Amino acid sequence: MIAEILATGDEIRSGTLVDSNSAHIAQKLEETGVPVVRHHSVGDDIPVMGSVLREIGLRADICVVTGGLGPTSDDLTAEAAADAAGVSLIQSPEALEMVESFFRTFHRPITASNIKQSYLPDGSTCLPNPIGTAPGFMMKLGRCLFFFLPGVPVEMRRMLSESVLPRIETLIGGVLQVCRVKTLTTFGLTESLTGEKLKGFSTVFPEIQLGFRAKFPEIQVKFYVRGTDAEKVEMLIREANDWVAEKLGHKLISADGQSMEAVVGRLLSQQQSTIAVAESCTGGLIANWLTNVAGSSDYFLYSGVVYANQAKVSLLGVSQDTLNRHGAVHEATAGEMALRVRQITGATYGLSTSGIAGPGGGTDEKPVGTVCIGLATPNDVRAYRFHYRFRSREMNKQMFAMMALDMLRLELLGIRPASLS
Repeated sequence: MIAEILATGDEIRSGTLVDSNSAHIAQKLEETGVPVVRHHSVGDDIPVMGSVLREIGLRADICVVTGGLGPTSDDLTAEAAADAAGVSLIQSPEALEMVESFFRTFHRPITASNIKQSYLPDGSTCLPNPIGTAPGFMMKLGRCLFFFLPGVPVEMRRMLSESVLPRIETLIGGVLQVCRVKTLTTFGLTESLTGEKLKGFSTVFPEIQLGFRAKFPEIQVKFYVRGTDAEKVEMLIREANDWVAEKLGHKLISADGQSMEAVVGRLLSQQQSTIAVAESCTGGLIANWLTNVAGSSDYFLYSGVVYANQAKVSLLGVSQDTLNRHGAVHEATAGEMALRVRQITGATYGLSTSGIAGPGGGTDEKPVGTVCIGLATPNDVRAYRFHYRFRSREMNKQMFAMMALDMLRLELLGIRPASLS
């Protein structure tokens, strides 16, 4: 049994509105054991919608359609479905009662536009919408059973859960497949090198489909597993996870798809440690990432964006002599920044960045993409220089910030920076 998804509406077709509905539907269908083979998007055009519906009806077993069930003149999905089936729209007593009940509940007058929502294709079955004015419906076109749902996400999700998925489970005989997607987060290798490291995976785990996703500056490794034995599926995932962890070593950030900042925050919390940051070239990006994690107030103390040299001196207390001798982008300067922010705040760790994000400002000695990162710990102060060269200033800043957090992560794991390469 295969499924397709059709999202309707000019705002979806044109890209004005991001189609989150289709992603949610695909995920839920996959979890139910029904693979989704195609996604479609069409505008508010009856001939085009009708053509696509007939086309899907020739090859799919199930199709979930969203959008176009509202009260306005551009809500044309029911009419398009009737046209595709060669039937008329008729008023559904069940749908009319649902619409009228909604307005009675909220003590609002019903309008002719809302009455329009009770007209469904002849032969279709009404699907209740417990939280909106637009009833859904289901009908057969060709070989395919279509489910038509409103485009409002909260309404669509409720109806998918209560009216669609149970019917699909009945159709497939109640024998549900276990479908798992496992995401692992990595940093420090390109997508191609990550693939090279995991060469042979499909031979060892033929039951698992391996995938990769570049989510700059991280690389995600994905397992796609399907089976009827939940215990066996979970065992396969554990074994595959261990295999990948051994191959990737400390390049594996999280076996649960967590971000770098979430992993660093968890480690800081577990060790009852705190962090303070002195940022120059990253402009507060590290602080932003860290504080995007719920509960960061437990370990995040302070961030200072000391962009100008004078700020490094007057606010942090970096030596003017150090800046005169080495400049802002140097290991000595980054080390002092990390040490001073730790001393000023009393944090367990001080972290700093100073670099050249570009596109201008580089020299032969310190080209664009150069960053110096300092880390002050309870025991010592270390600073390192790295060089990247990405297409944009923003990408360089993201890589600088990620590298700084990765240095802290490795420190918290007890891995010395010499192992970074």
